[in-house]
Amino acid sequence: MSKTLDEIYDLEEKRLKEEIVKRGAKRVLLQLPEGLKPQGPRLAAVIEDAGAVAVISGDPCYGACDLPLCEAEHLEVDLVVHYGHTEMVSLRNVSVPVLYIEAKANIEVRTAVEKALKWMGAWKRIGLVTTVQHVHMLEEAKAVLEAADKTVYIGRAGSTEYPGQVLGCDYGNAVSVSNDVEAFLFVGGGRFHALGVYLATMKPTVVADPYENRAYVVDSDAQKIIRRRWANINEARKARNFGVIIGLKPGQSNVQLAYKIKKALNEKGKNAVLLALREISPSVLLQFPSIDAYVNTACPRIVLGESAAFVKPMLTVKEAEVVLGWKRWEDLLEDGFV
Repeated sequence: MSKTLDEIYDLEEKRLKEEIVKRGAKRVLLQLPEGLKPQGPRLAAVIEDAGAVAVISGDPCYGACDLPLCEAEHLEVDLVVHYGHTEMVSLRNVSVPVLYIEAKANIEVRTAVEKALKWMGAWKRIGLVTTVQHVHMLEEAKAVLEAADKTVYIGRAGSTEYPGQVLGCDYGNAVSVSNDVEAFLFVGGGRFHALGVYLATMKPTVVADPYENRAYVVDSDAQKIIRRRWANINEARKARNFGVIIGLKPGQSNVQLAYKIKKALNEKGKNAVLLALREISPSVLLQFPSIDAYVNTACPRIVLGESAAFVKPMLTVKEAEVVLGWKRWEDLLEDGFV
């Protein structure tokens, strides 16, 4: 029998109740990533049992950078409970207290890692990375690799909570050991983070998916993305009118960088307007038909993960630097896209 979500993930209901009581919270805003939203009503009942009124955020949640702070103020809550991610250092001093619950996965990884060995061939030096859901299983994954005569590197760049942890926008732990390894093994579900590892390090990347108990490589998919990025850059070089996007999500906003990019485009003889957006989507951008190309100063994974969906060229800041002549395409290939 397959496990239910509350059996797979440690939702820490006891800690949730204790924190609400300790903080004296009377109204709590509950925020869940898409995969955990079905647990919302059950967790709301836990919050109510602790003596607080629960409000479930139904909006999309893409990461720890995506806190509903304005919504929390509007709802006059005392506490935001954010599931599925670790705390971002840049968001520690916010207007409403935030309780982060990591939702670690209670699922074995050994079988998937053993299956991943066949994709590693003669590679001896392997970088090991994962998301917060599986950081507590990295030592087990490391043991499997070492038993197969691999030398394992787990990066500790200092920008995330745990060694070996990667985020959709932060692959510092992978980059920190990239020069020491021949390939990476990502332990976790889906291709999203594994593709990010490849694009950040330009090293072969194998996925060990413990949810589906299978392993595969993402290199060919990553190469398709890279070819698409080259085409986007070339198309953007022809553009006359640019939109420079400022992300409005708390952990994605980079206003000064957006001003800098706009000024540089103007100095190159390009027209550039600033667009402030909370949700950066193809449908939103279709409302600006006179704009030929965009530069996104928010999360780069919005561009790299969904680039085929945008009708007009959408550049990351690194790619905009190529268009502006600040760096070469070869620099991206060497240094990584993320």
